[in-house]
Amino acid sequence: MKEGPIVAVLHSDSVPDSELMAGVSARATVRYTEASGLAEALRGAEALFVYDFLTRAMPGAWHAADRLRWLHMGATGVDPVMFPELRASEVVVTNTRGVFDAAIAEYVLGQILAFAKDLPESVRLQQRHDWRHRESERVAGATVLIVGTGAIGRTIARMLRAVGMRVRGIGRRARGDDPDFGSVGVDLHAELPWADYVVAIAPLTEQTRKMFDARAFAAMKPHARFVNVGRGELVVTDDLVAALGDGTIAGAALDVVDPEPLPPGHPLWDMPNVQITPHNSGDVIGWRTEVVRAFTANFDRWMDGRPLHNVVDKTLGYVPG
Repeated sequence: MKEGPIVAVLHSDSVPDSELMAGVSARATVRYTEASGLAEALRGAEALFVYDFLTRAMPGAWHAADRLRWLHMGATGVDPVMFPELRASEVVVTNTRGVFDAAIAEYVLGQILAFAKDLPESVRLQQRHDWRHRESERVAGATVLIVGTGAIGRTIARMLRAVGMRVRGIGRRARGDDPDFGSVGVDLHAELPWADYVVAIAPLTEQTRKMFDARAFAAMKPHARFVNVGRGELVVTDDLVAALGDGTIAGAALDVVDPEPLPPGHPLWDMPNVQITPHNSGDVIGWRTEVVRAFTANFDRWMDGRPLHNVVDKTLGYVPG
């Protein structure tokens, strides 16, 4: 048997590129597995690369993690593996922070521009061959509340400020002189009435789950648009549907939903003021390569006994910064 640790790699239909994983294979025994074989792959494994970052298989296979010391998540959000037993263990959790930041910020800007310039309606009119003059909105000067002040939230803030938007943040600690947000508040409902656009990019924790409910939507301006690039479970979906349907808010762009995938008969599909994408806001060409590279770079640090990058605070459920 090869010397070195056993590394399990949890994947779905897509498997990490073997050339990119060559450095890992040279120093460890690598076990590739889908969710159904995770428990078997975990026995004796000291490290786990969760390449299938939407998996919910870990709690059911945890009993087999008899030697696990390090788990690396191939995404920024780690909520799929933040179950009580892992939180209480000594297993170090890292994530892929930094890979998706710019792409998600571009997505948010694109959705805001689509709302302001009414691009979905332009497509509908074109499909009907209907030449209809309409006016649009400026984004410069509009107000944006970004809920979640981590690395992705900061990148979004910088990009939106670059086009002249006025930005504030919502985070765990209030700050009045933040270089990216200007000001950061802690009271979501107090800040919501200020915003023309509300962007959700908070990590999913017990504190943030269902934070956007009927009360939150009622606090927004009637012309406000809601953009969710965080997690679907940040939102009470029935309350969002109601707010969109009765004019409490003007629109929503949803890259994440609850439930996910969105069932074919769900009312969100057919609402004219909703823009839906299938959880791919950060998935630009080459993203899988960057995810694997982030893991292999951390693997080398782990093998060499150096501090790991992007260590998750398991109490908080994200990488503090």
